[in-house]
Amino acid sequence: MRILLLPDQLISQIAAGEVVERPASALKELLENSLDAGSSDIQVSLIQGGVKQLKVTDNGVGIAHEDLAMALTRHATSKISTLEDLEAVASLGFRGEALASIASVSRTQISSREKSAKHAWRIASEGSVIEPIEPAALDAGTIVEVNDLYFNTPARRKFLKTEATEFGHCEAAFERVALSRPDVAFMLHHNGRALSRYVASAPSKRFSEVLGVEFSAESIEINEEAAGLRLWGMAAKPTFNRNSRDTQYVYVNGRFVRDKLIAHAIRQAYQDVLHHDRHPAFVLFLECDPNWVDVNVHPSKTEVRFRDGQAIHRFIFHSLHKNLATPTGLSNAATASQAAHNPFSSSYANSPHYPQYQTQINLSANQPNAFYETMFSQANADAMQATNILTNGHTPAGDAVLSVEHTHEFPLGFAVAQIHGVYVLAQNSIGLVVVDMHAAHERIMYEQLKNALDTKNVPMQPLLIPVSFNADRLEVATVNEALASGADNLRQLGFDIAVLSPSTLAVRAVPTLLQNADAVQLARDVLKDLREYGASRALTERRNALLGTMACHAAVRANRSLTIPEMNALLRDMEATERSGMCNHGRPTWFQVSMSDLDKMFMRGK
Repeated sequence: MRILLLPDQLISQIAAGEVVERPASALKELLENSLDAGSSDIQVSLIQGGVKQLKVTDNGVGIAHEDLAMALTRHATSKISTLEDLEAVASLGFRGEALASIASVSRTQISSREKSAKHAWRIASEGSVIEPIEPAALDAGTIVEVNDLYFNTPARRKFLKTEATEFGHCEAAFERVALSRPDVAFMLHHNGRALSRYVASAPSKRFSEVLGVEFSAESIEINEEAAGLRLWGMAAKPTFNRNSRDTQYVYVNGRFVRDKLIAHAIRQAYQDVLHHDRHPAFVLFLECDPNWVDVNVHPSKTEVRFRDGQAIHRFIFHSLHKNLATPTGLSNAATASQAAHNPFSSSYANSPHYPQYQTQINLSANQPNAFYETMFSQANADAMQATNILTNGHTPAGDAVLSVEHTHEFPLGFAVAQIHGVYVLAQNSIGLVVVDMHAAHERIMYEQLKNALDTKNVPMQPLLIPVSFNADRLEVATVNEALASGADNLRQLGFDIAVLSPSTLAVRAVPTLLQNADAVQLARDVLKDLREYGASRALTERRNALLGTMACHAAVRANRSLTIPEMNALLRDMEATERSGMCNHGRPTWFQVSMSDLDKMFMRGK
């Protein structure tokens, strides 16, 4: 068969198959053109989900009369002219392909007027047939009207879904663009009804309007800069998670993208605080030199390629990781901005507002051994409680009911009670705090273990009497391999385990932080991880899962009765611990109930 040159109309229709997958694809291209034209007000009108009609009206710079004919010509653009322009493209559109592709499969008309022009001009096309340019009535800007999409390619039209589905895709595309430019006003109509109106506003207001007030209330602001990169926007707290990825928006230099490298960096930043089958919510904007990113990767322009992907990944991961690591208790207090820069130390016990009975014991977060000795030593706790009663003449519970002005220095407030040995109730300046003591303690232990392993300083606690247990051959082999390796991976984790016989192991030392855990079960779980994943993987990519298992063993159990000093010690450590709002399994560790919420429950003021 001979090689033949394809007709221009067929070439345009082939391109349309890549660029204009459905009405939403056409809408995206038209909205981006309006933004590139410097528009401050954009209106979208759809009929039958955009299939019957799709109209975009803007107040941008307009198209000159002499350029209007070129607007429907393939590869005609005002955005770039050289290879250097393509490699550093800053506009959303640049190929000069979208309008020609849309026009090739629809009945299209464009009316436009430059601000300095005497009047507007109009050009129309029906598939491959382009009509002559004629005068039109328009104040300024451009109107692009696309009618009867795929009228000349019925096979393509059959693949479109119902009107409701196509409109849903169009609305999603509209919202993605609206999120990207809070400084631009947008309006959306469907079948003659006004559905959405966003006025030009601050980014936080636009995020709230598009994604809901709950997203804004449960998110933290991100604004990080380094080495010519900037990441800003909002990322939801781990407690505001989703069962799908429907609230995930990433923009690179203003362009909405779905990039695997960025997605992986974000997922890694959330891995310590989010349950494995849940998804985070965020609106994030990455800004960088246009030369550092290639946007000419995919026809839809939603995929990009970075010239230094590792640097981008590190920057995004560390930016989010740092912000998500802020002790959650601090972010919900009136003094959050100050407290974020003043982590709790032993000085809190000397505060003039701190209950006097609490100054009699060392509960400093900087001295965890004293804290956990208190936490797990019932005899010590009972002795302290007796001392408090004798010296103060009243119970610790009585001291814990503090006035509001005494709680403002401590975001999680002070303990007042414990429920069923599971939840700690505390009073802070906002109202009531409910803490899951096991989940909270697990996060504290987990973070301390991570810090210890990072500094290669996991202190060991020798057992007075080594604990021996029957082990299977695989467990014994795992210990022998660890002992034979020069690194001695068990000692890196704070364990000293000896082989007594082919079927017996002895635990001679455990990490100091875990000294009150079940030594045998703890050893079995650690050996299982080392065996299944290998020592190197267990200490690198599986490191957090392994430490999470260890922390769970050591965390205070449900139905464990705590004294008021022990509860307050837990609250103070939560305030000083990164990511303390979630345990390492992704469960929340505490909730805040405001006084106004309590008043509503009891119908006060009605």
